[in-house]
Amino acid sequence: MNFFQAQDDARKKTVRLAVLFGAAVLSLILLTNLLVAIVYVSTRGYGYVQPQGVTGLLAALPTETWIFISLGVIGIVGVAILYKYLMIRGGGRIIAESLGGQLLTYDSTRGNTRRLLNVVEEMAIASGVPVPPVYLIPESSINAFAAGFTPEDAVIGVNQGTVELLTRDELQGVIAHEFSHILNGDTTINLRLIAVLHGILFLGMVGYGILRGVRFGGSRRSSGGNAMPVLLLGVGLLVIGYGGTFFGNLIKAAVSRQREYLADAAAVQFTRNPPGIGGALKKIGGYSLGSTIRQPAATEASHMFFGQVRELFLNPLTATHPPLEKRIRAIDPGWDGIYPLVPPISAAVSEQEATRAAPGVAPGFAAIAAGSVTLGADPEQVAERVGTLDRTGLTAAQTLIATIDPTLKDAAHDPWGARGLVYAMLLDPEPPLQERQFAHLQQAAENGVPAYTARLMTPLVGMDLPRRLALVEMAMPALKALSRAQYDRFVGNLVELVKMDQRISLPEWVLHRLLVQELTPHFEGPRRVRSRYGRIEQVADEVTTVLSTLARFGQKNPEAGAAAFEAGMQMLNLRGSHLLTFDERADENFTRLNAALREVRKLKPLAKPKIIKACAATVTADGHVSGTEGALLQGIAAALDCPLPPSIYDAG
Repeated sequence: MNFFQAQDDARKKTVRLAVLFGAAVLSLILLTNLLVAIVYVSTRGYGYVQPQGVTGLLAALPTETWIFISLGVIGIVGVAILYKYLMIRGGGRIIAESLGGQLLTYDSTRGNTRRLLNVVEEMAIASGVPVPPVYLIPESSINAFAAGFTPEDAVIGVNQGTVELLTRDELQGVIAHEFSHILNGDTTINLRLIAVLHGILFLGMVGYGILRGVRFGGSRRSSGGNAMPVLLLGVGLLVIGYGGTFFGNLIKAAVSRQREYLADAAAVQFTRNPPGIGGALKKIGGYSLGSTIRQPAATEASHMFFGQVRELFLNPLTATHPPLEKRIRAIDPGWDGIYPLVPPISAAVSEQEATRAAPGVAPGFAAIAAGSVTLGADPEQVAERVGTLDRTGLTAAQTLIATIDPTLKDAAHDPWGARGLVYAMLLDPEPPLQERQFAHLQQAAENGVPAYTARLMTPLVGMDLPRRLALVEMAMPALKALSRAQYDRFVGNLVELVKMDQRISLPEWVLHRLLVQELTPHFEGPRRVRSRYGRIEQVADEVTTVLSTLARFGQKNPEAGAAAFEAGMQMLNLRGSHLLTFDERADENFTRLNAALREVRKLKPLAKPKIIKACAATVTADGHVSGTEGALLQGIAAALDCPLPPSIYDAG
């Protein structure tokens, strides 16, 4: 799977969705005009010459009626889409809550659910994306989903049956499948589909409302004949609306079905364990409840789930998922066609799996454990690892997690401890400033948080930046559990702690960049970034600023910095690049870098790999990458919506 190609495909798919939607709305306009024409003709008196054929019926309507009806249909559909979009604007958590989902936290889980949180956390850190909040859906079937407008506001929802009935390998396969949807941009399209299909369906709702009005108002009418045109209009709109729903389901199936095959294949690629996801699919076939979901809200979100949630009319045409047998044989061609019986996993086994010791430090990632970091791949390969998840990345993530102090990990999983952890990372090592910062927290932070902060300062001493960033990622679900008032207070304290010494250090910038990137969409709603630039030449000056920043922080003198800058520029092959020179000026508070990243972020997906390669070439120019350089590289990549997994580091 190529992350940049997948993102570009997602953009193209959005365009195709818009075309299909436009065709559907045009059909609704024609059908509604035809319906009104039929009602109009049927109410004409004696002696009226009946028009012949569909063309004649449509021609019978006055032009102003045509325009009025067409604009009315567009307006009704548009308002319905806007209404639905505003309802789901909160992202994935809105979908999870509509399904009765319960947010899982480490302090409220054990056994099976703790195992689930561990698997999700490993997958997220391994792929470089934010650790998503996890919701437990109170359904006994085997199913799961991922939802969100961006990776930053995405959530994972998992049915109770999935947690109880699958082994750790099978659960890992299902979660890898859902992470594929997040990385490929499928979750964005899936949420937009919900709003679009609601607009198409809404005409049917209008027709149903008209019929109810006729029914309850009929007894008060003096003549039943007066209600006939209204009744005919209501029935017609109902038929048109639900006919539109049928074709809407065809659109949904066309958009989502092939993506399920790709997500299955990606899960195998990620885990290197075909029996994992294959076993989960086989258990769906052998389980009495399969993947069905009873919640009514599951119908409109059916295309988001791991398995088919309902049997539909004309299932082969409107099914959002390929047949189970075909999905299994795509993974396991030698399958004998027999579904296994599905006994529940015993609590003892689940508890053992959930609480087993963390894996030891993998030999290939000794550099991470030692705090000395080198890139384990050349710049070309670094770009290929953006947004990927594989066994190598999982091993690196497990190594990072295993080598972090348990006290810090526990704090990262608690909403109070997570705030204290971030505050502790921002405290200055010099006592005078640190005392002022801590005094501010005692006055401004919630009761209990300053005590957490003081307790976590000691285990943080000497911890390298890559591990600190891993802790921040682990803390994201806990921070997203804050109320809006708590979040605003938290952000205000962060800004105040950073401002106290009148400068922003590199660790502070990276930390702030990750927090803003991942928390803002959750609390303030996703902000769409339009891809304005197709060529790097259009942002050449801004790219120069980015590479100059990397070169300045990575090299000890201007000459070495200029050489590192040139190594990065050679990757870009910019016309007129001789005019773009290394900028050795200090960038107070990263003002120039922030402005440059805002523009470079607007590059189209297929233009971004070269930027990542150039950044990697810059930091590896001297053959060594410090933890600080690696963290800066990750911060820049995150700002460009290009998640870098920890597997880019190795023991060189």
